[in-house]
Amino acid sequence: MKVAIYPGSFDPITNGHLDIIHRASKVFDKVIVSILVNPEKKGLFSIDKRVELIKKVTKDCENVEVDSFQGLLVNFMNKKESKVIIKGLRTVSDFEYEFKMALMNNKLDSSIETVFMMANAKYSYVSSSSVKEVAMFGGSIEGLVPKEIIPDIKKQVSNK
Repeated sequence: MKVAIYPGSFDPITNGHLDIIHRASKVFDKVIVSILVNPEKKGLFSIDKRVELIKKVTKDCENVEVDSFQGLLVNFMNKKESKVIIKGLRTVSDFEYEFKMALMNNKLDSSIETVFMMANAKYSYVSSSSVKEVAMFGGSIEGLVPKEIIPDIKKQVSNK
């Protein structure tokens, strides 16, 4: 069984992320969307809430699992018996950063491969950071994130 890990912060999950998840789920037997716990970063949503939101928008994807991890990605991958990392690329700068990460992960465990998936052009400008900023200033985030989680984002932004 080919298990792929799609790691990220997903704070919040965007339509671009969701597009990568759906596409990857057609290529791999199982896709584990994995939220990195970074104790040094204060996110908009807690890790548990991010897991909940991603589960909500991927509930129709039978071969998608949602989890979180702390520490090295390669250790989490070994625990999950996966040898493939999925990374979505929007821009050249994404590639430069992710290429370095792929090389480091391969250095840490030479059996691990990174698969880059190009973002759909209609989501190439969408990032979690830009979604948060637009929402904080009262702009419309429709079309940027799954519609099921827009109320969650608006509520969370109003509480900040």
